[in-house]
Amino acid sequence: MARRGKPTGRLRLVAVAATALVVGLLSGPSAATAGADFQTEAASGAARDFADWVMVSGDSQGLPFVIVDKLQAKVFVFRPDGVLRAAAPALLGLARGDDTVPGIGDRKLASIAPGERTTPAGRFVAALGKNLGGHEIVWVDYAAAISLHPVVTANPKENRLSRLSSPTAADNRISYGCINVPAAFFDAAVRPAFKGSSGVVYILPEVRPVGDVFPARSSSASVR
Repeated sequence: MARRGKPTGRLRLVAVAATALVVGLLSGPSAATAGADFQTEAASGAARDFADWVMVSGDSQGLPFVIVDKLQAKVFVFRPDGVLRAAAPALLGLARGDDTVPGIGDRKLASIAPGERTTPAGRFVAALGKNLGGHEIVWVDYAAAISLHPVVTANPKENRLSRLSSPTAADNRISYGCINVPAAFFDAAVRPAFKGSSGVVYILPEVRPVGDVFPARSSSASVR
């Protein structure tokens, strides 16, 4: 399964991510003072407020960024200037929660209990990579083996494709913690956003207060 495969080229990926982050720091925040542009895409108030804060605060350091709205089971991919590239539904960890179990990234899938299968909330500098099966993914939290990748359909009983296409987010909790998105969306929006650069993935909390997960967000004035 895509979640547990760790690349042998880890050091190269870390170097790419670190280099891109330094470039962003040196170039400074975006000159834009307005919020993010969702185009005509529907989004929750929480996602809109957070995206606006990212742009106004310059927190993404001029890098492309992704917002994962767990409550709505939706992923938004933005260009560095805050303009939405595309959005799509997502499959997330089976269990509700915003933290990961220590050491879970080194455990076998069979040993992970249903209640431990969470998608962690937080800010992550992410980069393209490959799992041991050679499939391209975006490593979000390497230590916890959490990635964003095309939907895995190896187990037909999980009905992952139908879960993605359903009109409600209620059935989008199925993974071991990784963020599954439609393959076409990964190819058209995620890969181009991260190709040749790292990016910032913001996973919004579903249990903990936003201020606990993003202290910088809570300490700044509201932008809406």
